[in-house]
Amino acid sequence: MHELSIAAAVAESAQDAARRHGAASVESVRVRVGELSGVVPDALRFSFEVVTEGTALAGAALVVEEVPARARCGDCAGQFAPGTPPRLWCPGCRGAAVELVAGRELEIADVTLPGGDGCPGDRPERRDARQRESA
Repeated sequence: MHELSIAAAVAESAQDAARRHGAASVESVRVRVGELSGVVPDALRFSFEVVTEGTALAGAALVVEEVPARARCGDCAGQFAPGTPPRLWCPGCRGAAVELVAGRELEIADVTLPGGDGCPGDRPERRDARQRESA
């Protein structure tokens, strides 16, 4: 069950964020989990409860934002849900030049500290990826 090690890493990152902002606890952690990431959201939630028990994160909510898989056809530019297991040909034109554009995410989106202060996932590569996605 790799969700346990993922939950431990999420808890450690959230605790680091709280420490950097001078907070003694964390209210919630929001993570984005892609449909094709191989992570089971319920197992991740359970694992987070287990690894945070008895820590400064005890009682913090883990909010899982499930990201559906999306693919884009390189031939006709159509977008579609590839399904699970992924179907990597375009249902519109039957083209095979398909790129997965969403669904592999596994990232901390933000951490909410007491008083409503939030700190976004602050790894530079994640900020850059979010900026590219919103462009």
